[in-house]
Amino acid sequence: QVQLVESGGGLVQPGGSLRLSCAGSGIILSGTDMRWFRQAPGKQRELVASISSDDITDFSDSVKGRFAVSRDNAKNTLYLQMNSLKPEDTGVYYCKVHYILSDYWGRGTQVTVSS
Repeated sequence: QVQLVESGGGLVQPGGSLRLSCAGSGIILSGTDMRWFRQAPGKQRELVASISSDDITDFSDSVKGRFAVSRDNAKNTLYLQMNSLKPEDTGVYYCKVHYILSDYWGRGTQVTVSS
């Protein structure tokens, strides 16, 4: 059974940093297409970052230059490093993996950027 579990969220001041983790079980994350999404209160879920099966990364314009995505294959974990955080980065962050014609989501981790 494929499961993804996000962690690392919390309350941070504007300008601060957080690193989110997405740990996989029942699946080897290396070589898969994965995405980070976020959903702010009252808004639709939006794509924030992606990493392809050959580790090419891409980011939305709103986070480009501030966020980074990486994988630790030994830990079977995907990361989202978030720097220079802004209040508009607030939301629930979800990871998603595309695997054998299906998409699997984690339950999300809350990120709140506020002074």
